[in-house]
Amino acid sequence: MRPRWPQRLRPDRWPVRWRIAGICAALTAGILIAFALVLGNLVGHRIKTDYNDELQNAVSSLGAETQVLRSATTGQIIPETPRLTDVAMADDAVVRVVDQSGHPISGATTNPRISLGPPRGEITKIGEYYVASEPVAQSGGLPIYVQYGRPYTGMDATVARLWLFLGAGVLVGTMLAMIAGLTVANRAMRPVSSLTALAKDIAATRDPSRRMPVQATDDEVGELAETMDEMLRSLDDARTEREAAFERQRRFVADASHELRTPLTSVMANLELLQTSIEQADDQTAVDSALRSTQRMSRLVGDLLLLARADAGRRAARHPLDLSEAVEGAIHEVEPVAGDHKIRSEVAPGLRVEGNPDELHRLALNLIDNAVRHTPTGSTVTVRVASDGDRALLEVSDDGPGIPAEMGSQVFERFVRGQGPADTTGGGGSGLGLAIVRSVAESHGGSVEAGASTLGGATFSVRLPLLGDTSGPAPAVGNRDEDAVEPTVGNPENI
Repeated sequence: MRPRWPQRLRPDRWPVRWRIAGICAALTAGILIAFALVLGNLVGHRIKTDYNDELQNAVSSLGAETQVLRSATTGQIIPETPRLTDVAMADDAVVRVVDQSGHPISGATTNPRISLGPPRGEITKIGEYYVASEPVAQSGGLPIYVQYGRPYTGMDATVARLWLFLGAGVLVGTMLAMIAGLTVANRAMRPVSSLTALAKDIAATRDPSRRMPVQATDDEVGELAETMDEMLRSLDDARTEREAAFERQRRFVADASHELRTPLTSVMANLELLQTSIEQADDQTAVDSALRSTQRMSRLVGDLLLLARADAGRRAARHPLDLSEAVEGAIHEVEPVAGDHKIRSEVAPGLRVEGNPDELHRLALNLIDNAVRHTPTGSTVTVRVASDGDRALLEVSDDGPGIPAEMGSQVFERFVRGQGPADTTGGGGSGLGLAIVRSVAESHGGSVEAGASTLGGATFSVRLPLLGDTSGPAPAVGNRDEDAVEPTVGNPENI
């Protein structure tokens, strides 16, 4: 069963340099621990063996030197051990001369209060002593033994120090391996870190013209840097080609839109004149149809020209004006063609902004017309203009079906058209209305957003910066600004 690590402590979430250092330290610790176990067992066994040999040699020497005498008068056994006291004092040992039951013989022990038990043939552990026994040669009678006991605390202390030194060596070796692994990993990952920082900078600035630094070593890091540099060159070339294609497309749209305005205006004027002079019903129907198509084409050309100006970054002439008047003008223009839709106006007067009257009129007109065209018959469209802090708020909401979920993030894109059971356009829209709304709002320093209304339909909110007290009359809404400069054909910079 795999151990469960906390989310932040999972090894796969560690930085690479720490993972490398951790692996080096773990391998080193494993090797040192195995070496310490083998060495500790071997040396500890050797220490115990030497200790037992010394113990056995000492008792054998004492047994050989001990003489057993018997008293002529009492017949009592009297052992003589010349070095008994000296040997006992040398190692804090206990020396006893005992019979086969372990009872000491009078006068032949260094510490009568300590019992070493009956004599045995091998070295045994009695209390805090290791005890060795050796029989004493004598003629006749019961056997006599010399017992030699030495404390084992000294040997255990020696073995404990051995394991302490080995453990300290394992710990120090592991720490040194960790430091060495971290140092090597930092040195190896430093070029990768610089490449990562440069890649983040390129991602933030979106400038693929930057180049990766040339690596001094011809290794995997150098190959990575070279590959990333080649990728950036390809991206830079692709961006240049795309920008050139967009520039050609924008120039074509601007030139075509400008060139089409004059003939379309002439065609519309002739059709309107022809409309008043035709008496036959069939001819009148044909002329009306041609005039409606021409008007729709003229609006499309105007939309394309406005977007082309916005793409070129050209601002039309602007003046302080009352946003409420621009919105009221758009409402009056939509009402005759709204059919059974009800347009409710909640427009607060006196909200002055700096802008182009035609563009703001087009913004409000597109929003209201969009609400009418995409809601069922009998729906209510509410147009509200109010102050929202330091900004003017234009809000158009309806009680229709709302914005389809799949189009939530695309309604302001160009040539995106929504279709559904509540759509009254029949797919005849150009898909530029809301794109123009966003373009005009952003060019005036404002913003636009779409959402759901409190009645269940859609809500479009435009916020524009408000002006302070500004004197001077506002230009008429819906009329062409005489200060606006017409684009020069063939020169996209003047769009």
